This record gives sequence, C-alpha cells and structure tokens, in this order.
Amino acid sequence: MDVYIAKYISLHSFTTCVSQQLPPGMEIIQAYQMATTLPSLQAQVRYAEYEVEVETEKEPEDTETALNSLLSLKHLPWQHQRDTGTRYYDLRYLIDDLWLIYRHHPYCTVGMRLRSDNSGSGRPEQVTAALGFTHHPQSIHRTKLILRTS
Repeated sequence: MDVYIAKYISLHSFTTCVSQQLPPGMEIIQAYQMATTLPSLQAQVRYAEYEVEVETEKEPEDTETALNSLLSLKHLPWQHQRDTGTRYYDLRYLIDDLWLIYRHHPYCTVGMRLRSDNSGSGRPEQVTAALGFTHHPQSIHRTKLILRTS
C-alpha cells in the first residue's frame, strides 16, 4: 500500500503503530521510504493473479478445452451494466493467461492472470461466465499483483 504522512516518522515507528491497528492474521512484512515523485503503487500494477473456485459438472478435460479455446480467441466482445449504462469492451484483451489448478467434484479451481491497469481490469466472475460456467464463483482469491518492469 502507499501511505503518505505529513511529517517524518522512522520506518520502525511507522510499522509498529500501523501493526497495532491491523486485523488478526495481517502483518507488515517490510516498509520503505519512497520519494513522493515516484508513481503510486497502483499506477505500477499491470496484472493481478487469482485462484477462482467454481462449481461445475465439467470434466477436467472439458475445462482445459474451454480454457484453451478462450485463450485462442483474438477478441471476445463483452458487456456489463453499470450505474452509468451498458459498458462494451473486449474481454479477451483483459485476459493474459488461464490454467486449471485442480478439480475436486463438484468444484474446480482456475488460475487467472488478468490485466489490471489504466486500460482496464479483468473481473474473474466475467471470465468464468465466458468459460461457460453456469454458477457464480464460490470464491475468488487474488494471489499476486504483477508490477510493470520498467
């Protein structure tokens, strides 16, 4: 996370104070002092990876076929309703990679690397719908943020 403070405080004091406010199970692993002229952390994010558990009757081979078929598409026109009206876009552009993590009847877990930058952000529940899953995901866990490299 990015935190801006009004006056200097040592990194040790900062992590001690903030750690006391975190919910159980969360911890600050490391903190760095950064120049305020650098881009924000969110501005550097390019992709987010997810593990998405969804109920399905599909066999593992059918799930793999669906993943590969979607990845082979050049475009996937998509739309969804927002407060401001219908938004139309290319869902395929937002999908970098998909993979089957495991299958335990009646659920499977799909790995997803989705774009998450100023050009758009992929939403796992839309990807599961595009894959032909009829159920809303049971769980969605973001496992990684991938930052730009330059």
